[in-house]
Amino acid sequence: MAARSLAVFGVVLAACLVLTAATNPGFVVRITQAGLDYAHQHGITVLQKELAQLKLPDISGDFPVRHLGKVHYEISSLNLRGFHLPYSRISLVPNVGLQVAISNAFAEVDGNWRVKFHFIRDHGSFDLEVKNVYIKIDLKLGSDASGKPTVSTSACSTRISSVHVHFSGKFGWLYNLFYSAVESRFKKILESKVCNSVVTSVSGDLQRYLQTLPVTAKIDAKAGIDYSLVAPPMATAQTLDVDLKGEFFSLAHRGAVPFPPPALALPPYHDRMVYFGASSYFFNTAGFAYHAAGALVFEITDSMIPKGVEFHLNTSTFAAFIPQLDKMYPNMLMKLRLSAPSAPFLSITPEGISLQPVVDIQAYAIHTNTSLTPLFLLSLTGNVSATIDVKSGHIVGNLTVGRMKLSLKHSDVGTFQVRMLQSIMNIYASSILLPRVNERLAEGFPLPLPDRIQLSNILVQFHQNFLLLGADVHYTPRERR
Repeated sequence: MAARSLAVFGVVLAACLVLTAATNPGFVVRITQAGLDYAHQHGITVLQKELAQLKLPDISGDFPVRHLGKVHYEISSLNLRGFHLPYSRISLVPNVGLQVAISNAFAEVDGNWRVKFHFIRDHGSFDLEVKNVYIKIDLKLGSDASGKPTVSTSACSTRISSVHVHFSGKFGWLYNLFYSAVESRFKKILESKVCNSVVTSVSGDLQRYLQTLPVTAKIDAKAGIDYSLVAPPMATAQTLDVDLKGEFFSLAHRGAVPFPPPALALPPYHDRMVYFGASSYFFNTAGFAYHAAGALVFEITDSMIPKGVEFHLNTSTFAAFIPQLDKMYPNMLMKLRLSAPSAPFLSITPEGISLQPVVDIQAYAIHTNTSLTPLFLLSLTGNVSATIDVKSGHIVGNLTVGRMKLSLKHSDVGTFQVRMLQSIMNIYASSILLPRVNERLAEGFPLPLPDRIQLSNILVQFHQNFLLLGADVHYTPRERR
């Protein structure tokens, strides 16, 4: 019984470990208080415009005057001249989301009035001042089934401390009889309308904007990146963290990645508005995806040899190292087919990014009818380091190759000294292969950014198992037509 219980416990523990590993993000976006403050500035601008467009209903009523009867009033053609939000702040609510607090807001309203009191009839215009408006908005953050972020208004309250109406006309004593009723009605209407407008703005404008965050980003004809959320955004006392899958995938065939993402914990930096943590998993799934897509294959022919390189890609050149080539395939052009037998695997440490790729080099002789005859198969290994930067919202890179080692895996032309080919292969790799790879890396891979966001003041740091990118944000509003 004890053994059975222990076995069950082991299975449960293993399942928990698998589930825990599966939820680790490959990519983390962290928004600091500075970033929230910047977003808040633009959000308040939008909200102020929305509130200024509030449509206020006509109101009417009867106000009883003791011993005198009732005053019947009608208020119409209400025009909200402006709604001003001079003081506001946004704060993080741990494990919940965000809270926006607005204080000392004010508005101005004008319109027409009409009154009837016994035989007295009068009409005119009025001005209404609304002062000391306090609004509190709680925003709940989540994610939908597609992995996109969501936002909703979990609570909204509006409190108006001061409403003052001024009627134009000659019967001042009459207006004083019912102005308090009008002010009270306006106060209740505005308090209700403000929160309705907030809910509409959040569920409309803000939610639509969050939906522009890409869940998948197509990179090229071979691969894409999955940026879907693996958990709802998490608010702490100082930051808002968004955990993303951060996984490259082959467009032709998406299979399970055979290695898990490591735990990813960003350092407590706050100098930039936003930070991106790209796990080694993120980059290694790129190698896996391109390898699965058959994209890690490259062919070199003589026409690709730079003019300054003395070595041509033909059997005459290689005969200096492999004498039997002159007898077997005299004066024939050659082709080198470079491929990765397995996906390259890189490591990230505080010193930088490094990898040791293995490349198979299959050499062919090209006949006049363009058919190919295999000559030999080499294995090339080397130490490669990478530099990383961010340009135009893309992670860009550049590879530098260190010492390379060549070995013979198979020969169809007899034995030969592989070390004699080391220098020529180094030249081919450094002058042809590496520039092509770096040209692709210079195009970069897109960061998960919503529409109309540009990054500046870039920070790049290497940590154990992840790359840290920091930046400030500039948002360009869409021009309204």
